Formats: sequence, structure tokens, C-alpha cells
Amino acid sequence: MRVHHLCVATMCPLAGRLVNTHGRLVCHALLLELDAGLVLVATGLGEAALADPTRLGPTRWVSGFDLDPDGTALSRIRALGLDPADVRHVVLTHLDPDHAGGLSDFPEAAVHVHTLELEMARRRAGPHRVRYRPAQWAHGPKWQPSEPSGESWLGFEAVRDLPGLPPEVLLVPLFGHSPGHCGVAVDCGDRWLLHCGDAYFHAGEMDRDTPRSSIGLSIFQRLACDDHRARLHNRDRLRALKRDQGDHVEVFCAHDPDELDRYG
Repeated sequence: MRVHHLCVATMCPLAGRLVNTHGRLVCHALLLELDAGLVLVATGLGEAALADPTRLGPTRWVSGFDLDPDGTALSRIRALGLDPADVRHVVLTHLDPDHAGGLSDFPEAAVHVHTLELEMARRRAGPHRVRYRPAQWAHGPKWQPSEPSGESWLGFEAVRDLPGLPPEVLLVPLFGHSPGHCGVAVDCGDRWLLHCGDAYFHAGEMDRDTPRSSIGLSIFQRLACDDHRARLHNRDRLRALKRDQGDHVEVFCAHDPDELDRYG
């Protein structure tokens, strides 16, 4: 297996300096080269958003999405000398536009997402009407919903392997930010990578001695989450995992630029 760390979207939110020292956020994706083809973890905004930013919904006004055509997952994959048509599987932490907006760029891929997330996205009840954008899946993705049961993995329950993928790729429930939010664990042989999606936003939240975040991100996470108590619970579990298993599990979130830069 070969793993690529990609930036597939950039956001420059209002009052960006209250978010982090960079004044911007990234969307940290993984591209896995497997014998069965390419696997993409997070699609970013996608090319359709470049043509029609309204499909991103009202959050586009505060998020400050950078609609750079060179920053899409399609462009990043091509820049590696790979063919986007070889993406056989897309694995999603959740269905927010910055993570799943590019699904239509990979129409032939199987799309893995937790079944609860997919159900709530289809229902769009209450506040979820703003969060979920049906235009992202109007093309009819090949959904592969993951059932809410599974095995134990390093203290996390109901962890699932995924149809058509080897057991080295797992979906790890980390509910809170959204109803069916998950992490994606990848076994690289000598270590695990755990893509935590939006379970946290700032690398400082994982500090074992002095956990911290920025004012802007603390406010945003509180406002954007589906279940604040569940989010805090899973964030604290991730911090404990890093503390106790950090020698063989690398933990990172979707939006921290410094964590992405760690992988070059």
C-alpha cells in the first residue's frame, strides 16, 4: 500500500486569525494505492462547486471556500501521475460539502459512509436541511452504507471493515460532529493512520498535557456539531488513544494545516 496525503480544499473563513495562526483551514484527504485500485478518503468540494458555488449552501459565506481548480481531488490525483478513473472506492467520514462535495467527480466509485449519516442526509430534518446538500449526490452514487455494528478496535466499538476493501481499511464511529460521523483507520503495516475527520479541528486539542484550541474553532465546533456531548467524549477518547497508543497510531483531523504539513 502507498499512502498520499492531499489537500483537496482550502478555506479562509471570516476572522481567520481567530481560527489559527495561518488564517486558513485545509481539507486533508488520503489517497491509497491498493492492488484493487485507488481509494480516496474525502473528496473535497469537487469540480461542480467551481461552476456553481451555490451548491455548497449558505456556509460558503462564512467558510471562505477557495475555488481553485488546481486544488480539487481530481487535479491532485492527476498531479501524482494517476488516473482519477482508477478511484474504485471513496470512503467518507461524513457528508458535509467540504468532505463529500466532489462525489460526482468519481461517479463509478463505491461510496462508503455510515448508514446513520446517509439516512440523516436523505431525511434533511430540522437543522440538517442546511448541513446536507442533495446536489452532491444527485448523480446517484454507488452507496455502500456501513451498518451500526462491528468489532472492537483499540477501545473503539462497532468498527467495520468495508465491502470490496481489504481489512487494512476500517470505519471507526466518532459520532458528534454529525449524526453518523466516523474516522477512517488505515493499517500501513508498521503503524495505523487514523483520519479523524471533524472529530476535532485543532492539533492542540490532542496535546496530552495542555490541550487547547483557538477561540474561533471552539465556537465553530460548538455551533456546527450535531451532539456536543458526544463530540467531546470522542475527542477525549482520541486524545487518550494518542497518549497511550501513539507509538503505533498516528492521529490527525481533516482541517489543521500543521497536521497536513507533517506529511509533506
